[in-house]
Amino acid sequence: MVAAAPPTQDHRAGERPATRPVPVLLTAALCALTALRFGASAELPAYLLLVVAGVLLAAIDRDHHLLPNRVVLPTLVAGAVLLSGAAAVTGEWPALIRAGLAAAAVFAVLLGMALVSPAGIGMGDVKLGAVLGLNLGWLGWPHVLLGLSAGFVVQALLALALMATRRVGLHTELPFGPALLLGTGLVVLAPLVI
Repeated sequence: MVAAAPPTQDHRAGERPATRPVPVLLTAALCALTALRFGASAELPAYLLLVVAGVLLAAIDRDHHLLPNRVVLPTLVAGAVLLSGAAAVTGEWPALIRAGLAAAAVFAVLLGMALVSPAGIGMGDVKLGAVLGLNLGWLGWPHVLLGLSAGFVVQALLALALMATRRVGLHTELPFGPALLLGTGLVVLAPLVI
């Protein structure tokens, strides 16, 4: 017989772990904006998946500096399946091919950067890049370029703000996943405000 692990602070025997309201509300708000952005379209499920996984990944990376494969890789596969379904429904096969090429391109760019500067970009960021490239690529090459660029701009602005408020030092490592996700989100949702 295997002894049960002792209850943790967040998960006592017989209790469900506490749900944090901010990520739940953020996810709901972003899903609503995404539904407003895409309407009842064939690609909407893929972008809703990106929102849900993205909020989860941003929270994990912020807290643990980790983008777990058990979330990133299923998100990539499920996103590819959902966008393939969207292409089958709409006939947008060129968009699906572009999405696949963009996923590979963003993966390759971030992998190159990770090999040059492993302290700056981790392999989780590289794999996340494939997910983001897939979704941005469906929308077009300008979205890929803008989304990736926006991620770097967000990271730089965040680092400057945190250094100005003395919350981090010059050599503090910041998680890059949340910035990549936010940059992608800004580009995907931009048509709502432009």
